[in-house]
Amino acid sequence: MSFIEILLIAVGLAMDAFAVALSAGTSGHGQKVRPVFRISFHFGLFQFMMPVIGWNLGAQLQRHIEAYDHWVAFGLLALVGGHMLYESFQREPDEQPGDPTRGLRLVTLCVATSLDALAVGLSLAMIGERIWYPSVVIGVVTAALSLLGIRLGNRLRGTFGRRMEQIGGVILIAIGVKVLLTT
Repeated sequence: MSFIEILLIAVGLAMDAFAVALSAGTSGHGQKVRPVFRISFHFGLFQFMMPVIGWNLGAQLQRHIEAYDHWVAFGLLALVGGHMLYESFQREPDEQPGDPTRGLRLVTLCVATSLDALAVGLSLAMIGERIWYPSVVIGVVTAALSLLGIRLGNRLRGTFGRRMEQIGGVILIAIGVKVLLTT
């Protein structure tokens, strides 16, 4: 597999993480270095690990995973997106939203946005492709695009205020629906 092919796969896989990071930035969590690092590092790490896990699971498990992976991704994204929407309407204007760069919420977002990378790992195993180089490229591209997303989201928040958190929640739900419709 050529570098260009791997890069295109990496960019495609990173789009969900970019959108989620953008959404995290709109909720005000892209202002300090630590949350920005947590988002970009963890999204990159999960996108690196999932193809390796998928590759190691091998082609025999593929038919079992394909049957429900899109439902799991949809459920996780809809849950987090719905919670963001709920919080944005329940909070007082000066109150801070929940932090998507910490704890269970961060892990949930990482898993939800990297399930497709698991499937890519399975596919690479089926065609006999080595996994380490593509996984590193996927992880680095995802980390870079997540960094860009959270910083861009933070700038948009300054322009559009609280409305951006609501848009961020809708984006997460829309990504979940897209996952359902494209599988």
